Amino acid sequence: MKLKTRLAVAFLTVTVVPMLLIAMAFMGLSSYQTSEIRKNYGLTDQIEVLSANSTQIFNRLTESGREEIRQQMESDPGAFEDMDYLDRLNQKMMDKYAYIIVRKGNEIIYEGNPSTEEEEFYRQLPPYGNGGADIEGGIYLDGDSQHLLKQMDFKFPDGTEGSLFLVSKVDEIIPEVKSMVREMLISGILILCFTGMALTTWVYRSIWRPLGQLQQATKNIRDGNLDFTLEVEDEDEIGRLCQDFEEMRIRLKESAEEKIQYDKESKELISNISHDLKTPITAIKGYVEGIMDGVASSPEKLDKYIRTIYNKANDMDRLIDELTFYSKIDTNKIPYTYSKINVAEYFGDCVEEVGLDMEARGVELGYFNYVDKDVEIIADAEQLKRVINNIIGNSIKYMDKKKGIINIRIRDVGDFIQVGIEDNGRGIAAKDLPNIFDRFYRTDASRNSSKGGSGIGLSIVRKIIEDHGGRIWATSKEGTGTEIHFVLRKYQEVIQE
Repeated sequence: MKLKTRLAVAFLTVTVVPMLLIAMAFMGLSSYQTSEIRKNYGLTDQIEVLSANSTQIFNRLTESGREEIRQQMESDPGAFEDMDYLDRLNQKMMDKYAYIIVRKGNEIIYEGNPSTEEEEFYRQLPPYGNGGADIEGGIYLDGDSQHLLKQMDFKFPDGTEGSLFLVSKVDEIIPEVKSMVREMLISGILILCFTGMALTTWVYRSIWRPLGQLQQATKNIRDGNLDFTLEVEDEDEIGRLCQDFEEMRIRLKESAEEKIQYDKESKELISNISHDLKTPITAIKGYVEGIMDGVASSPEKLDKYIRTIYNKANDMDRLIDELTFYSKIDTNKIPYTYSKINVAEYFGDCVEEVGLDMEARGVELGYFNYVDKDVEIIADAEQLKRVINNIIGNSIKYMDKKKGIINIRIRDVGDFIQVGIEDNGRGIAAKDLPNIFDRFYRTDASRNSSKGGSGIGLSIVRKIIEDHGGRIWATSKEGTGTEIHFVLRKYQEVIQE
């Protein structure tokens, strides 16, 4: 649910829902109190509690009393001079929130509410002849309070005109109505409190809680803690914000992990390069000191010392070149110069060049070309040569046989050429094979450290092949040897019609 929809629902919850609940509570309480009033006062007619502060209920309350009075007037009008009877009758009317006044001629002979301001009130009483024994209506008398007045005219046994007035104070509220008003007030307060609590809980769960989680996540990132998960299930604006924040946290964590790994690899590279540079430098210093001390006394020995110094210098140059190329890989600034290359001629020249070094090292090099002479590829000749040299160099480094053999095979595989370089070295364990093209990966660091190398040779090979749009993989068997394959797409001219 979107945030603006939630706000609209919250507005309706605050306004409409309480009004509906209060109206329902009001109707229920009104119905209940109406039933109670009818039961408590013996009413049979329907009444409206909402008009309880006017004349309806008071008119109904005194209805049975008026019937009794009418019967008494017809049977024994002299009873209205009996004070005891009038007291009993007045008490009954008091229970119905009314009292009686009896007038004989022009004299008030009984007044059921002595606290009334007599003179002012009596002057407002209508004269004889305005009411009858069967009267149903009434008149109002206004003063400090409103009164509903029922007048019943009759004649005493001596023929004197008499009137009985049944007076109800209509501005009073009967207990049931008071109870209903009190219950309505309590119900309204409870409904408002319940609605407010429910809305607060809903807003807290849907808005404040995710905001609180987001705030805590922000503090964690501020303190450098990225090892947490921000879980928000809602799909509203805040939920999407939290999802974006979680993605940002994941990327920050990945960047931090990559930086840690990069720093680790850089330190390892520096350590490897330092170790590998120290070895040829030590050898060069030793041979130079030998020359300076006259150890190389014969021309043959001097020539051997100079060749050794030259080879060690080449090793140093290769290490420095590898380090330079590694920095270009990290910045994606490898200088490629692509051109059309004839496969047969190119690999033939490479084998011839590499073969001299292999012969000096006592390694047998085999070359088998199964592609047509006119097959061409688009590649950088210099970087492709780096690939071949790195693979062959890696094979020689881990050669454990007295008679080393390296074979290069070129095959035609449809739209690609496949190059396979195999050796009869010690091989690679199956668990290590998937990782040999990763930077700084060594199958056995304790043993391989003595072999030298930066640990990035095969990673450079994979980078160059992939940048050429090719693919590289390896197969190996421990004790037998390793074969590394890579494929490059053929050059095909597009014929335009």
